[in-house]
Amino acid sequence: MANGLPTSIIIFGASGDLTQRKLIPSLFNGYRKGRMPKQFRIVGYGNTAFTDEAFRSHLEDGIKKFASFEVKSEQWAEFASKIFYLQGKYDTLDDFEKLSEAMSKWEDGAGNRMYYMATPPGVFPNIIDLLGITEQLTENGGWRRVVIEKPFGTDLASAKNLNQQIHRTLNENQIYRIDHYLGKETVQNILITRFANTIFEPLWNRNYIDHVEITVAEKVGVEHRGKFYDGVGVMRDMFQNHLLQLLSLVAMEPPSSFEANALRNEKVKVLCSIRPMNAEAVAQNAVRSQYKGYLQENGVSPESKTPTFAALKLQVDNWRWQGVPFYLRSGKALKEKVSQITVQFKEPPHLLFNASNGIPTPNMLILFLQPDEGVHWRFEAKVPDTISETRSVDMEFKYADSFGKTAIPEAYERLLLDTITGDASLFTRADEVETAWGLIDPILEAWNSTSQPLAAYDVGSWGPAKADALLARDGKIWSMWEARKE
Repeated sequence: MANGLPTSIIIFGASGDLTQRKLIPSLFNGYRKGRMPKQFRIVGYGNTAFTDEAFRSHLEDGIKKFASFEVKSEQWAEFASKIFYLQGKYDTLDDFEKLSEAMSKWEDGAGNRMYYMATPPGVFPNIIDLLGITEQLTENGGWRRVVIEKPFGTDLASAKNLNQQIHRTLNENQIYRIDHYLGKETVQNILITRFANTIFEPLWNRNYIDHVEITVAEKVGVEHRGKFYDGVGVMRDMFQNHLLQLLSLVAMEPPSSFEANALRNEKVKVLCSIRPMNAEAVAQNAVRSQYKGYLQENGVSPESKTPTFAALKLQVDNWRWQGVPFYLRSGKALKEKVSQITVQFKEPPHLLFNASNGIPTPNMLILFLQPDEGVHWRFEAKVPDTISETRSVDMEFKYADSFGKTAIPEAYERLLLDTITGDASLFTRADEVETAWGLIDPILEAWNSTSQPLAAYDVGSWGPAKADALLARDGKIWSMWEARKE
């Protein structure tokens, strides 16, 4: 954006759901806010036959249905005039040469290009190869950036292979591996809470923190994604990316700056410090389960062993976190849709006051990522008209109360604008992806080789009893739910 050249945003798989639901509404909202480049155009590329007008109409339907902001017809008309469509295949050189010709004609010289892979992962390498053959990734004054959607591989071997394939054509600084979770305002607020408030950082270590809980719970089941999900499962779908990303943001050391590589270096260090699990450790520290009725879902194999719920106890073996357990869990068909991080501090070392239950109550910092976005701080206060009785109280901040319900933008909006400006801070690097897979692979292998039956849990519950037992063995509970009730 800063170089003043015209910017093209080419979306492969443009006729799909992601473009209509997320990408175009996010780009349009950025345009409404005056954050798009002065000269830009959006080119949809896909197999489906569309004229420019039919494609714009298709996207307008999505704007009306999915946008969380007021849509003014004159603004949409201005924005839509910059949208075009080109029908083509993902494996045909002639079609990519037509795309190159169309882009060059519009740029009339040097220009910037962002290529977005909103396609199945299997065609990523082929598209990138053809872009390279047709010299559409050559930076001749303008930048070239490629956004790649997850899943980035299905295990460590496939992730390494995919990295090798795309590195044949692209430099690492041209690759933007997107994890929409990192675009959420409340996820970014983890860093602000830690590093913009001096009261927390001196306490952010094994001396004061007892344990950390990270939960991403979904109320819905697999719905229409049964066939896809059955080949993925909760570990590949949620843990390898979202939950390990959250853990790394909570546990990382302060970066030297908020420049992309400085931030990502610290995240990789955390992932490298997580204690890997062998089969025996998996049996002790990992829980898997499947919601009742999953085997009857459309597209799911009747003999499926795919877990829809998992819970892990992880240890970060470094100076800051030695001995502090990190408990992670995620699942489908649970009681609530909620994502949050609970940092529970240690109990007071000595009871001086008459706590209501006779036990010192630990302080707790709760970061609510969704849907009740905000920060809660639980601390102790004296009950009035008593000698020294205390009670837990909450100090809380909610985004909706302070900024309004529509203040939080769609995660894709931030990430798309970051790609245009060249800020890769919220995107994952090759070594980060591979390190995360290196942690998840042994767990999946241990589960695949065990003969133990897969436990089931009730739809609308908080998961299997074994997940509670994982903490109970350490004398703990999933305290985040108790905190929400208070």
